[in-house]
Amino acid sequence: MKKRWFVFLFLLLTLTACNSEPKDVGKHNGNQTGNGAKEEEGLTDLATLYPLTGLPSNTESTDRAVTVMVNNHPDARPQTGLTDADIVYEVLAEGEVTRFLAVFQSTKPTVVGPVRSSRDYYIELAKGYNSLYIAHGYSPEAKKLLTNGYIDNLNGMEYDGTLFKRSSDRVAPHNSYISFANIEKGAKENNYSLSGAPEPLLFLKTKELEEIEGEEATSVTINYGTNPSFNSQFLYEDDIQKYIRFSNGEQTVDYETNASVAVDNVFIIETSHKVIDNKGRKEIDLTSGGNAYLLQQGKWQEVHWENVEGRLLPFKGDKQLGFVPGKTWINIIPSTPGLKSAVTLK
Repeated sequence: MKKRWFVFLFLLLTLTACNSEPKDVGKHNGNQTGNGAKEEEGLTDLATLYPLTGLPSNTESTDRAVTVMVNNHPDARPQTGLTDADIVYEVLAEGEVTRFLAVFQSTKPTVVGPVRSSRDYYIELAKGYNSLYIAHGYSPEAKKLLTNGYIDNLNGMEYDGTLFKRSSDRVAPHNSYISFANIEKGAKENNYSLSGAPEPLLFLKTKELEEIEGEEATSVTINYGTNPSFNSQFLYEDDIQKYIRFSNGEQTVDYETNASVAVDNVFIIETSHKVIDNKGRKEIDLTSGGNAYLLQQGKWQEVHWENVEGRLLPFKGDKQLGFVPGKTWINIIPSTPGLKSAVTLK
């Protein structure tokens, strides 16, 4: 097991005083595909921006988005490929266990995983980007959607041992991985197109970045329940103007490269969760809108979220707010106890 760096949020002042920077922030696997966006200011031609990060591309981005269910059980950490996701949704599966839906478009890691099973609400989120959806397993509700062709998908229940490979380093169900080469192979076998970039998100322009509103907060903790293993934390590093992610004080890094998960936007929304069976599976309301917090550049503001054509987006009044160009992490939490009880800002 590779060496991991453990950091606790209560040491924030110590970390700041030492001016320590998380290891390998922004480092990527050299075997990736993609154009490798360079950060530039003032570029407004949408044809040359990646649609889900707002960062410049060397050429017009025409690739279809790919979404992958990524395991977040402690036995599945550290994961592979999360550092390259344009967007990550963190949502409860059963009980207090969260799972990730990682959205890839601007960059494609060589391998992603461990891959985990689907739920119907993850499918709805993936549908909002017209993505090719990757999972290993499914709930009864999710299986109906997948087998009825609701979304183009590849599932490890059909391709275990072929497109999906098992790692000997871990035990099932925490050891299923898929390469982007095999995603492309599976798409070709099923006549799924990998062209057709998603509609672009709204991003702040240079002047707007200087006018971001909100109160200062250098850290945030999102509590998903009584099990601290699934607490999600973000520490803002002013030197790099990014939020570094942790699980219960343990830094989220890539298993292969040891690169930090560093994001530019943290969007936390609350919505209704209802247990629907004796397995603890949930029904999650992704349509009604509601209260939310948006964290950008070390500031946070109270906003609300709306579902716009399958995407959960921040609004203030009737105005949609733009994201800071870069990567986005979206935490979906139950409305009971809600933001004010489950989220701690410092």
